[in-house]
Amino acid sequence: MGAFGLDPLVLGGLGIALLFVLLALGTHIGFALIIASAIGLAVVTGFKPMTDMVINSFYHKISNPTLITLPLFILMGHLASGGGISRDIYESLSLWLGKFRSGLGIATVLACAAFGTVCGASVVASAVFSKISAPQMRRQGYDKSLAYAIASASGAIGMLIPPSILAIVYGTLSGVSIGKVLMAGIAPGILVTIAFSLTIVLMSKIKPSYIKRGSTEYSATWAQRIKSLKSWWTVTIVALSIFGGMYGGVFSPSEAASVAALLISLIYLIRMFNGDKNKRKQDFRELIRCLNETAITSALIFFIFGSATVFSQFIVLTGLTITISELVIGANLSPIVLVIVFTVIFVVLGMFLDGISILCITIPVFNPIISAAGIDAIWYATIVILSVEVGLITPPVGLNLFAAKGVAEPDVSLEDIVRGIWPFVIAMLACVVILFAFPGIGTFLPRLVN
Repeated sequence: MGAFGLDPLVLGGLGIALLFVLLALGTHIGFALIIASAIGLAVVTGFKPMTDMVINSFYHKISNPTLITLPLFILMGHLASGGGISRDIYESLSLWLGKFRSGLGIATVLACAAFGTVCGASVVASAVFSKISAPQMRRQGYDKSLAYAIASASGAIGMLIPPSILAIVYGTLSGVSIGKVLMAGIAPGILVTIAFSLTIVLMSKIKPSYIKRGSTEYSATWAQRIKSLKSWWTVTIVALSIFGGMYGGVFSPSEAASVAALLISLIYLIRMFNGDKNKRKQDFRELIRCLNETAITSALIFFIFGSATVFSQFIVLTGLTITISELVIGANLSPIVLVIVFTVIFVVLGMFLDGISILCITIPVFNPIISAAGIDAIWYATIVILSVEVGLITPPVGLNLFAAKGVAEPDVSLEDIVRGIWPFVIAMLACVVILFAFPGIGTFLPRLVN
């Protein structure tokens, strides 16, 4: 029995309840986790042991050398968006596909997938392409709800294809190989890219009023199209350094992140010094902003990591995970049914919380159960990340939708974006089903990594 005569299991349940109450009140996830777990630990172990556990948990988690990948990948995303890489890719794809009726929409999807190789944050990608491509699509006859829904949904692809911040967070919190989780996202990312492209084509057939015409503005010559491919050299170099390095066993994930971040930084500096004086000043201010944003974002995520570790220790100490595992195993649920139940939970949570928060809350509770059930850890990781991304484009609080609305044109409401997002939600759910039916899609590449 714990202090105040409370059973540790009851304390565990009360701790989780307190966590959700704090989140509902708008408390930052890091503070919510540390408050709930610190109070629980103090009740179970006493104040002094609790403070020791908090300090040790923060130190050992944050001092983990593998976490260097996180700020490096975040820096890559900021420099890529600030350096015009996303716009260059989109304009190149528009020259190749824009003259077709569904071409600009597919160009946005493909550009988001390509941008995902240098930016692992779906919310950032959604905001970037809502500014770049959605207004272009509207000018070429796309309904505003569809244009912004395409940009909002396509941003989710960036969280699947390495470098994925969510994959790094999952690997760090669960103990699963970060390199393998990153590699596992490639094929599902391609699958979602294909599904979204087909959805746009299907929408143009079912609702012709949504895409009224092809674009004469993008009727380019072959010479112009081939010339536009030079804008892909940045993405190509970075992708080769990350995928080729990890796949070939040349780099660890940390080393791949270091090389890729160095390359992006050098490319940014070269572009900056090649511009005129005013452009250099503007680019320098943008560089400082990128560095500041990287530091702030990384510090917040590290704080969440430390808080999540303390929360995990609290949950383990109460015996809640063991009890839940025994109950689930005793219910004789098949592994596939178990993962389906968890998938539904992830999708629902994704409607209200960001991906990192979801992983911090669920990994301490769910992963021991998954391990006890003998479920493939890498396949489960791909299901988790894809399911969370479904939630991020699903109302009422899908974060990608708000990111798109935040940069949308004045006549575009959140309701407009929600109206157009449902076909893409269905497409992503179909991809989840495909991953259930064919687990090898998410596991064959990681198995080839040394």
